Amino acid sequence: MTVNRYYFLAKKTLFPLNRSLTGKGIKNTLKIIKKEFPKLKIKKIKSGTKVFDWRIPQEWNISDAFIIDKNGNKIIDFKKNNLHIVGYSKPINKTISRDNLLNNLFTIKKQPNAIPYITSYYKKRWGFCLSFNQFKKLKNEYKKSDKFKVVIKSSFNKKGFLNYGEFFLKGNSSDEILISTYVCHPSMANNELSGPIVSMSLINYFKKFKNLNKSLRFIFIPETIGSIAYIKQNFNKLKSNVIGGYNLSCIGDEKNHSCMMSKYENSPSDEALLEAYKKLKIKKYKIYSFLKRGSDERQFNSPGIDLKITSIFRTKYGEFPEYHTSLDNFKLVTLKGVQGGFNVAKKSIMILMNKIIPKNKILCEPQMGKRGLYPTISTKEKKSMTKNYMNFLQYADGNNSIEKIANKINLSFKLTKKIFLKLKSKNLVY
Repeated sequence: MTVNRYYFLAKKTLFPLNRSLTGKGIKNTLKIIKKEFPKLKIKKIKSGTKVFDWRIPQEWNISDAFIIDKNGNKIIDFKKNNLHIVGYSKPINKTISRDNLLNNLFTIKKQPNAIPYITSYYKKRWGFCLSFNQFKKLKNEYKKSDKFKVVIKSSFNKKGFLNYGEFFLKGNSSDEILISTYVCHPSMANNELSGPIVSMSLINYFKKFKNLNKSLRFIFIPETIGSIAYIKQNFNKLKSNVIGGYNLSCIGDEKNHSCMMSKYENSPSDEALLEAYKKLKIKKYKIYSFLKRGSDERQFNSPGIDLKITSIFRTKYGEFPEYHTSLDNFKLVTLKGVQGGFNVAKKSIMILMNKIIPKNKILCEPQMGKRGLYPTISTKEKKSMTKNYMNFLQYADGNNSIEKIANKINLSFKLTKKIFLKLKSKNLVY
């Protein structure tokens, strides 16, 4: 099976890495992926670089973090679980009171056995995360007067970088399908690694094809700032070539199938995904409103960007109790679950790959007469065909497949395709 190798690679090798927006964790993750796919390009953007309304943060690294009680016992240890540290915590090495410590601890009361995932990317602070049961024990067993040694061995580098990976499969067309997933969360299986597992599996599957109708571009990026930076660096190319694509996140459990369409729910990738569910006989799936967005579909569908990217999930982020906790592990993400997510993504890409999505070559209404497409003598029959040409051109804006155009202009698919070929021969569409 295509998925097996990457599932076990993620489970054994990628899961323990302490990833963040920047730093050694994400670099090592990308290096491991590159060993699987040597043509993966690992790129970098310097800290402080302005990307639209944002700036690339300083590169953050951490080697150790722990809390020692009055008896010399290490009661919280980053090396035992990297979720114990608040992401991007500043360095600290001092002795503090119990109450001061409690003010810098994060927990989830409703999930007493779960360690929460907490970050502070854009404001410097420090903190630790622990289960609510650990928190209660700490609060009850120690007096207010007790002291704790707190150590966080972290660093910020103004001259550091944000790293991301890019893999390109060239097709027979300049049209591209963009597949995006993120590689920035530590030790979470569904929220983090299910997307990269499926992306690697898709690369392995499609790289065997000698003739792809469209090009495929895969990116492995840190969430939010990574997509913003990638769009900024590649905007013109993306706008010119991308006809649709998929953001892959939380795609590895067995609970559900779900998705989020592009902003107006009218993109070719939306259409292809719904066809994929139908062809795979998946009758139960949930479509989430774009108002409930929370991953990189936000950036790709932003005003002025409008890449019309669709998101594919099993259970959407924020909709499963294990989300952003230590419970999001490989008991939740199964080989069967990831295989199901891969099947949907693969089928959607294959459908989108084979769709003809016509685009006008000429701005405004073309002069049809000089191309022999407008009658020099008026008859009902010739007027009817001319009207069909003009209707087709109105919807040939790069957003609609031939199937969708046929429905819009009330013609059969066969006749609509014939019109496309005629207009293409006259160099009006491509």
